[in-house]
Formats: sequence, structure tokens, C-alpha cells
Amino acid sequence: MGPPSRPQYGGAVPHQTAVTERGSFAIARCSCGWAGPARRSRDRARADADVHVGGLPLAAPGLPDGPAGA
Repeated sequence: MGPPSRPQYGGAVPHQTAVTERGSFAIARCSCGWAGPARRSRDRARADADVHVGGLPLAAPGLPDGPAGA
């Protein structure tokens, strides 16, 4: 038996994000399996999650001009 399947990005399952902390870093995670980069700022991790679910424009206040490669 293989590993359990995860909902795919863009599927019928709504994205549920949460910010978890590991030491001095905050990481945004989603129910679809996505995880953002480790951040020292919880606000930036939350902003990563918002961008992931489409809640903010690519350039948010206090962040660089969008995600890398955009």
C-alpha cells in the first residue's frame, strides 16, 4: 500500500493555512501540502500563506515585490 494521497493544489478541498513555529522561525503550511519558506517574522509567514491562497496581491506592504521569480 502506497503513501496516503494529499489533496492537490486547486482541487475541491479549500486551502486551510496555519503558521507553525520551529525555534525562532515561523513557517506557513497549507492543507494541500504546500509549505512556505522559514521566516523570522510571523507576519511575513502569514503573508506567504495569504499569497498562497490568493488573498493578497503579489506585492504586499513590507514584502519584496512579490515572490522570487515573479
